Amino acid sequence: VSAGEMLALIGPNGAGKTTTFNMVGGQLPAGHGSIRFNGHELIGMKPRAIWRLGVGRTFQIAETFDSLDGLLYSMWRRAAEHKRAQALALLDQVGMAAQADRPCSELAYGDVKRVELAIAMANDPKLLLMDEPTAGMAPAERNALMALTKKLVTERGMAVLFTEHSMDVVFAYADRMIVLARGRLIAEGRPLEIRD
Repeated sequence: VSAGEMLALIGPNGAGKTTTFNMVGGQLPAGHGSIRFNGHELIGMKPRAIWRLGVGRTFQIAETFDSLDGLLYSMWRRAAEHKRAQALALLDQVGMAAQADRPCSELAYGDVKRVELAIAMANDPKLLLMDEPTAGMAPAERNALMALTKKLVTERGMAVLFTEHSMDVVFAYADRMIVLARGRLIAEGRPLEIRD
């Protein structure tokens, strides 16, 4: 996947899409082969080290701090100003600055996905892995999130590898596609080539 490109990884359930993401991100060890990113071999690296190289990630189920709301409030209150300007800038980029002081547990699901995108952008990734970014979203929300992602890709010159079951999203936003079936590559090309 190249800088400024949105590459879709598609295939039926069980094709190996999430497994691929987990191996690239270091959450799952690869039995063999090679995963290369900017000249670095990722196999055997810890997720944190991969993140430090510039690989961000969003998940099928939004991973935010909503389960910690209230629980850690007093601990975080004193740290609230730490990196606040950077956090607000990220929230502004994803259209969530006006809701910056609301806990995630109070946000609509589409807004939680935007917050998750902001979190993934915090280390200024060169590669962003998005595992079913629009799962559970209405069509208008799906298109808004992917249009925002496309805008960020263009502005930041980052690469995005995403998997998605909504084919309208894939064909509207992917620059190129890879098709997996049972863990094997069966097709690769531009969206119209794959459709044909």
